Amino acid sequence: MCAETLYWFAARTSYGQEVGVRDRLVSKGVEHFIPTERRRNYRGQMREHAVINNLVFIRATKQEACQLRTAYGLPVNYLFDYASHAMLTVPDKQMEDFRRVFEASISEGGLVDQPLALGELVRVTRGALKGVEGHVIELQGKLYVVVALCGCVFARARVPRAYLEKVKKC
Repeated sequence: MCAETLYWFAARTSYGQEVGVRDRLVSKGVEHFIPTERRRNYRGQMREHAVINNLVFIRATKQEACQLRTAYGLPVNYLFDYASHAMLTVPDKQMEDFRRVFEASISEGGLVDQPLALGELVRVTRGALKGVEGHVIELQGKLYVVVALCGCVFARARVPRAYLEKVKKC
């Protein structure tokens, strides 16, 4: 990894600390992504909650990511790729696709908490998700495009069949 290149780093934080971590990242001007939704708490008040507990994505150089934890005391632990013994990074295109699918519709799909039997690799050709690549699945007669991050977090959004094309493998 080049020290000056920005990467998306996956990190864990303590349960319930995601919004606080987000606020600290905002104050430092650090690009990040924490999937959240607004819902009522036990008192009936609308509050923002993380959809994926304990997970934070931070876009920074490797040096900046390390400084956030050591020098600024950001309460995160970066995930490691055990095959390469390096901090786990998510490619920009994969993160962009994941964010677009996630933000397109939590109610229509949102996160999938277990890996599903994935089908053809497809590209969305029209609509709000144009350009997104993922695997197509069918649930209860409806088509969804599923985008995975690191094989452990999945998002899906409903897409009309006419908007999909197969991705040709080289």
